[in-house]
Amino acid sequence: MSDQTPLIEAPKSRLPLVIGAAVAVLAVIAAAIIFSTRDGDDTRRATDGDGGTELSKSDPVKVVLGTVGASDPYWKTFEKAAKDAGIELEIRDFAEYPLPNPALAEGELDANQFQHIVYLAEYNVANDDDLVPLGATAIYPLGLYSQKYDDVADIPDGETVVVPDDDSNQARGLLVLQSAGLIKLKDGGSIFSTVADVDESASRVKVKALQADLTPTSLPDVAAAIVNNDFVEDAGLKFDDAIAVDDASDPKAIPYVNIFAVRAEDKDNPALEKLVEVYQQTQAVLDGVDEAAGGTAEFVTISQADLEKSLHDVENQIREQK
Repeated sequence: MSDQTPLIEAPKSRLPLVIGAAVAVLAVIAAAIIFSTRDGDDTRRATDGDGGTELSKSDPVKVVLGTVGASDPYWKTFEKAAKDAGIELEIRDFAEYPLPNPALAEGELDANQFQHIVYLAEYNVANDDDLVPLGATAIYPLGLYSQKYDDVADIPDGETVVVPDDDSNQARGLLVLQSAGLIKLKDGGSIFSTVADVDESASRVKVKALQADLTPTSLPDVAAAIVNNDFVEDAGLKFDDAIAVDDASDPKAIPYVNIFAVRAEDKDNPALEKLVEVYQQTQAVLDGVDEAAGGTAEFVTISQADLEKSLHDVENQIREQK
């Protein structure tokens, strides 16, 4: 072999390079962990560990609240009032009623606020769940609307009237129709009445059940329809247009009180309790809610224990019906 033949240099140790790369990777991972635990904005989640035990405007806790129909201005007012109390409120708007309870049960939400006690009871029994009410908001009278008639008495016999098809609002809507003299329910009616319980031979009108968000769109084709408050203004209706409503002052109306709902393990969470307090005691929020409801909201303050008792009573009645 010639003396001019170049020798291949033995490879140098790469240990310092490997160590340096490993240190860099660990640094990146550590930074990512710190960032993620801060949720991107230095906020603690109210339902994580003791995240809800201390509230401070300078160090807020985050609460994710689900609802249906969050376009009303009072939600922004509520967010601001909550922030002043040390709560960063994130509101998630759902398009349909069946969605917020599963989202709460699965931990996507810390609380929801869209339903009354009967609706929650039906969900719990059907899904073997244990969501509970944390605080009350208001009772909203349920109304009957018509584009053809200005008075219930003007509706001809044999016409068709529509009610929502979900169990709780269907029963409540049927009770409104009975009070208005349009139908008669077998056994006098209850919070469990369905269209099948209508005594057709003793009733003035036929009753059909439709999905809640479709009842207002059915108005051109039927004599009248029960329309949930969430859909009244979106349908171009006014609350004063109702030709019949139920009686929200009736003591038996407590199952129809709208509530904040939480997981059972969170019913004593200080941050969530504070959120309910902010809602109930902030006049600007209440004024906004009442304006959005066309002046129909009747605000109530009921203890958590009494709300939960009402829930369990309704759940037991539902089970007995099966």
